[in-house]
Amino acid sequence: MTAHPRADRGSSAHDHPSSRRPAGRPRGLGEPRPSERPAVAADDAVVDALTLGARIRDRRQRAGMTLSGLAEAVDRAPSQISAIENGKREPRLTLLAAIARAVGTSVEDLMRTDAPNARARLEIEVERAQRGGVFTSLGLEPFRISKGTSDEVLTALLALHDEILHLHSERAATPEEARRANAVLRWEMREADNYLPAMEATAGELLDAVGHAGGPVSHQMVADIATRLGYTLHYVGDLPHSTRSVTDAKHRRIYLPTDGATARDSRSPILQALAGRVLGHAEPRSYAEFLRQRVETNYLTAAVLLPQKVTVPYLREAKQARRISMEELRDHFAVSYETAAHRFTNLATTQLDLRVHFMKVHESGTVIKAYENDRVRFPSDALGAVEGTTVCRNWTARTVFDVADRFSPWYQYTDTPSGTFWCTSRVEKAKEGEYSVSVGVPFEEVKWFRGRETTHRATSRCPDESCCRRPPEALAARWSDAAWPSVRTPTSLLAALPTGSFPGVDTTEVYEFLESHAP
Repeated sequence: MTAHPRADRGSSAHDHPSSRRPAGRPRGLGEPRPSERPAVAADDAVVDALTLGARIRDRRQRAGMTLSGLAEAVDRAPSQISAIENGKREPRLTLLAAIARAVGTSVEDLMRTDAPNARARLEIEVERAQRGGVFTSLGLEPFRISKGTSDEVLTALLALHDEILHLHSERAATPEEARRANAVLRWEMREADNYLPAMEATAGELLDAVGHAGGPVSHQMVADIATRLGYTLHYVGDLPHSTRSVTDAKHRRIYLPTDGATARDSRSPILQALAGRVLGHAEPRSYAEFLRQRVETNYLTAAVLLPQKVTVPYLREAKQARRISMEELRDHFAVSYETAAHRFTNLATTQLDLRVHFMKVHESGTVIKAYENDRVRFPSDALGAVEGTTVCRNWTARTVFDVADRFSPWYQYTDTPSGTFWCTSRVEKAKEGEYSVSVGVPFEEVKWFRGRETTHRATSRCPDESCCRRPPEALAARWSDAAWPSVRTPTSLLAALPTGSFPGVDTTEVYEFLESHAP
């Protein structure tokens, strides 16, 4: 029987009450320093092996005993006592009692959870850090802390350890952090009416440099942009599975997949790869920065493919003719439906004086992307995040999945607690399944759109659960005790968000790819 249950769970420093915050980083309000935390009573505490060993060593030295002397007094080998004092072994209760008698103290004193002095507390923290995940992940071998190792060296080592731990924690974003970042970014884009003048100017400069005079932007013109920026394009069949493209900044090469069908538009991957270089993006330091860079990349890509100087006149003419159509915008500029819908929301408010909303919804009903400045009320969680929530079954973004004709546009009016909205929606396919892309406006703005004469209409009372969250009473009465579905659990249910500078990308795979293709 050991003296106590194990408190050392193989954890890193931040798992322990005495862990330290990196120097210069503010504490939470009211959060005490480790030395200020109240001591736990011995009979309620769980002392760890490192603290126990440090207290035994301190009491032995105070009693003027050598390691060999204590070993002889308790009839054990000096190596066994050394292992106990170094926290590598835990003594049984009978041996602990013998040690306490030999050094002139009690078992309760040895089992206290606080370090015997400031130096011992510092050594314990460093030793715990060496046994944690940071040292292991960096491949660092543990070292012995000697009497000659100064407090300053140990303090500096702990500060570096805690800073590395903090950076890892920042990059391993939780779903809550990601949703919060999405909510903040969506609010900022709504405040800007989803329009970024600096991006428009950059897109115009890129197109002017290659002589774009109007009409759709060809693949050759996009390739010319790459050439003018000093990059060559290389199509390969072994692109890392977690990437759309890979840029070799050293040799100024952009690697793209030979299978253009997966990207639906062979120009977009090139522009997305170039966007980060043009916009001066560095490795993202947080999930929020990663999301912001992605928005900027997608915006610049769409602004090149649907240039403002030709897209705005086209849309103004369509508005005057009362036939604004996402399908016609898509076809006129030879882009995907989603790109056309995104680009329309960029220009609708500032250039056409129209308030709009946009949704991309998975076939399961989960919101993937959303934007609004037209009073529509998207479902949201306690953090204000829309992405990841479930859309009402009666909204256009959901009813479109039940339409048999997938080639014709689907239009619908939806009466909601915040007003009546008209939407046009289309179903697209991706490797994750089908999803709908919808663009909508308030009822008073529908007069400018093709499809306004539709007779399709639905009513949504969400977030009232009686709308679509609860089954009808008759169905529930018949099946509530008989239904037992086998759930198809999504692989992401228990997984953390992808970590790293570029979430979800296998860095080793990318480096190996670049190594094999380097000139």
